[in-house]
Amino acid sequence: MSYQSKRELLWQMVPRYREASSALKEVILDEFVAATGYARKYAIRLLNHPAEQKRTITRPRAAHYGPEVQQALYLAWTVANHICAKRLVPFLPTLVASLEQHGHLHLSERGRAELLAMSPATADRILQPYRRQGKHGIATTRSGTLLKKQIPIRTFQDWSETRPGFMEADLVAHCGTQTDGSYLSTLTLTDIATGWTEMLPLLNRNQEDVMAALKRVRQLLPFPLLGLDTDNGGEFINMELLAYCEQEQITFTRGRPKRSNDQCYIEQKNGHIVRQIVGYDRFAGEFSYRQLTELYRALRVYINCFQPSMKLQEKQRDGEKVHKKYDRAQTPMQRLLATKSLSKKKGEELTRITQALDPLRLLQQLEQLQKALFRHALALGREAEQNEASAFQSFSARQCAEESIPHEGIPGTPPALLKKEQKRRSQRSGRPHDWRTRKDPFEGTWDDITNWLRVQPDLTGTEIFHTLQHLYPGRYRPTLDQPSSEPCRAGSQQAAHSSSRHL
Repeated sequence: MSYQSKRELLWQMVPRYREASSALKEVILDEFVAATGYARKYAIRLLNHPAEQKRTITRPRAAHYGPEVQQALYLAWTVANHICAKRLVPFLPTLVASLEQHGHLHLSERGRAELLAMSPATADRILQPYRRQGKHGIATTRSGTLLKKQIPIRTFQDWSETRPGFMEADLVAHCGTQTDGSYLSTLTLTDIATGWTEMLPLLNRNQEDVMAALKRVRQLLPFPLLGLDTDNGGEFINMELLAYCEQEQITFTRGRPKRSNDQCYIEQKNGHIVRQIVGYDRFAGEFSYRQLTELYRALRVYINCFQPSMKLQEKQRDGEKVHKKYDRAQTPMQRLLATKSLSKKKGEELTRITQALDPLRLLQQLEQLQKALFRHALALGREAEQNEASAFQSFSARQCAEESIPHEGIPGTPPALLKKEQKRRSQRSGRPHDWRTRKDPFEGTWDDITNWLRVQPDLTGTEIFHTLQHLYPGRYRPTLDQPSSEPCRAGSQQAAHSSSRHL
């Protein structure tokens, strides 16, 4: 039992011990000694004269980190797209060096030392006002039932989670709020060992498009594809993909039905990357497909080179509390280079490309590509077709590698951010709604109501309704809490006049 737990138990037993009889005190003392392990004499002294609780003195602390360090932290957090401090702080040396290299950040020696020595808790406290929330989507996975016996469920013997090449795959539907009709999907694959993630859009949700995208992914990966684990959807559980994996010597496994946690790595990437960046709008058609392709070209570079993540190393359960230990946050590129699985030439090439990229410029291009995609999601009909050519934007890797690109908003104003796009309603015509969908229940009585309000402007709706019930029996149903059927104030003079005129 910890010291704090012993003190909490002491403060609970003190009132009982003081009010108890001698015989009951002995029982309470035995319980206290057995629970805490204290010596009996020491336990008696504590129960008779418990130490006073220390008062917590709260006084405002002087700010340790000045505006220079706070603005630099805010800029780094913005460029890293709002990741948590436990992922951001270990990545600060690399990120700060890149921002200084491209002229976006100018820190003094003292400011740089303070920023790099900052703890994750302090960084979270400084960035706390800017946190945001997310949302969830709908599932469109449909089971493929014919080949489940031929495709084994993944076990620890089939896979090596420390060697790059074993990947989980899943589809994300961009269908908005309805799953009928044609819409785009995203094929997402993530490597278990390094976290390397690839995203490719699909025009249709079928096995042919999945096969074509999978072959394209193998060309993009810097390492060979050794294993593929999917859910039980018919897009993956089919003869074509099974034969392809057997031919290419790729270990093909699947998760258990209705156990989404079997693909926990890819499910996390679906929410953290695809849903956060692309959102929940409905996308369909060739133009959306090409624009989403350009967005993913930039996004794969940003995620794999400038988005650090932590991997769970140890988990211990202490009663209801679970203690988790993670490793130091690293980007997928850093984890891949640390595995020593790449050739020396390939590793030097990837390192040179990463060092040449400007993360701020890359983030700005991502924001422009994101806006272009969202504009198409909002557009409707022929107007969208006419504006497709002018609205299309492509990704330029050369532009992200330029040096000394000025940014007029640094450090006072942060750059544009990749926002979690909220679900929007479709645009509607501006035609006013000037027709009724049901018969007006007050037809023929509006003149009376207007006269009553002209004489007594403070009349309530309940009083007017009760008066109408008295003047027109059977036309308006009485309410359950109506006190009486007599007319209210509106029936003093005007109601009597209306009664003699209408009855």
